[in-house]
Amino acid sequence: MSVIADLYAAQPFWIWLAVGVLLLAVEAMFSTEWLLWPAVSAGVVAVMTAAGLRLGLPGEVAVFAVLTVIATLLSRRLIQKANPSGPDINDRDSRLIGQKARVVQAFEGGRGRVFVSGAEWPAQMEDPAPDLGQDVVVTAVDGSLLTVRGAG
Repeated sequence: MSVIADLYAAQPFWIWLAVGVLLLAVEAMFSTEWLLWPAVSAGVVAVMTAAGLRLGLPGEVAVFAVLTVIATLLSRRLIQKANPSGPDINDRDSRLIGQKARVVQAFEGGRGRVFVSGAEWPAQMEDPAPDLGQDVVVTAVDGSLLTVRGAG
């Protein structure tokens, strides 16, 4: 432990850099998005100490803590602006709702097949059955079964 204390006394840059790299490595392993900003904050404190601005351990820890809180709060606001609430782009099923589909197999007994988003899907129709090749609109998704209505 005295080796770390001696290294900190001589070059606090390396300690803060190691803390930042360690936090970044853990973040990369677990992808939590919670350790990214503390890692960046540790890097900022490392650069600050390398530039000769030494506040002592309590001052540097305080700067680290304040930077972490500010960066985390600002990033949450930025993420909310960048990802407004709406359908998840990775949820293919919910993205189908509202899209136009083309009937590729005639509806019999309220069931048929439609082509939408690059694939054929089984579908059920509540309205009068459309003809083959007509457009319909997806109104709901239940597993792999789409509910559609006339596009008109």
